Amino acid sequence: MAAMKLLLSQARRQALTRPFSSPFPQIHRLFSSSPSSDPNPNPPPPNESPKKLEPVSYAAKPSEDLSRLTREEIRYTKDSPSLTPVSYAQRVAPLPEDRVVSEEDRERTPEEVEAERKRIESENRARRRFLRATAVEEDTSSLPLPTLLKPELRHGKKPIFDLMEAIREIKGNAKAKFDETLEAHVRLGIEKGRSELIVRGTLALPHSVKKDVRVAFFAEGSDAEDAKAAGADVVGGLELIEEILKSGKIDFDRCLATPKMMPRVYKISRILNNHGLMPNPKQGSVTKDVMKAVKDAKAGHTKFRMDKTSILHVPLGKMSFPEDALRENVGAFMNALLLAKPAGLKKTSKYAGYVNAFHLCSTMGKGYPVSIQSLSRAADHYTKLQLK
Repeated sequence: MAAMKLLLSQARRQALTRPFSSPFPQIHRLFSSSPSSDPNPNPPPPNESPKKLEPVSYAAKPSEDLSRLTREEIRYTKDSPSLTPVSYAQRVAPLPEDRVVSEEDRERTPEEVEAERKRIESENRARRRFLRATAVEEDTSSLPLPTLLKPELRHGKKPIFDLMEAIREIKGNAKAKFDETLEAHVRLGIEKGRSELIVRGTLALPHSVKKDVRVAFFAEGSDAEDAKAAGADVVGGLELIEEILKSGKIDFDRCLATPKMMPRVYKISRILNNHGLMPNPKQGSVTKDVMKAVKDAKAGHTKFRMDKTSILHVPLGKMSFPEDALRENVGAFMNALLLAKPAGLKKTSKYAGYVNAFHLCSTMGKGYPVSIQSLSRAADHYTKLQLK
């Protein structure tokens, strides 16, 4: 390969040294600047040998004096010399027998040496006791104060309270600036997909917050007169239905009707349903007992209805009520809940399979689970009060 490169380089040199002779001298003169000039006025002799190339040598580049560079500059210097390790003399602690003994030590007797040894040991023991005592004091000063630990519940279950205990706990922990409401949240044992087992009803609390309730009664004839006598705010028949149908406005809080007026009331069912006021026989708003229905509505009955998750949410009073009043309200709600039990729910007991869990809480407080036994006693107590 080297011989081939040498041969090609010599051939290239010979080709460059030879003069260029044009095969068409006339054309060359035509395109040249001087028509009388020849292509090469001084042609070299044909037998002249090519000039030999002489090698050129340059002075070696002086090496940098690395001793003048700093350690940081040497890091970035190419081909810097490696640092040679430096060995130091090994330092060995002197042995006791190699120690130089002074004249005073030589004059000491063995008894004096033993006494000196005991003195040094006693000083070391005293120093260790002092350091140990200071370390104990530092540890005791950094320890936190003892705290009472709450007993852990077995299997993670929360304790179930009696009804009166739960009411006392809720009233004691109610710290809001306003009068909080006592709320009941009941989880029912009804499947979510069964629409025929919907639980709903009305509840007349024995102790409730007094407020003005506007009652409308759809009736005609003697029923309309009885409704007015009982204290109904809006009483009418077909003319009242037509007025609501045209205006679409409602200025009452409760709506009642007689069974005879229900076919006509269906004309405004869309308007009434938007406000949740459509009369329903299951809720007691469609009745023949006009006087009692109006009085119950004016007393401020509370509606309850099961939601899509089979849970009931009902307000049962205020935190300002006495404990016995709240207990009677809970008993009244349990009585109404038993009356609203669906007929298709076949169970042996009153509450088994119907009420799975019952929780009481305030508006801003936490919930307290209540035992079914205490709720049953509260419902029986309310029933006895109603019979007296």
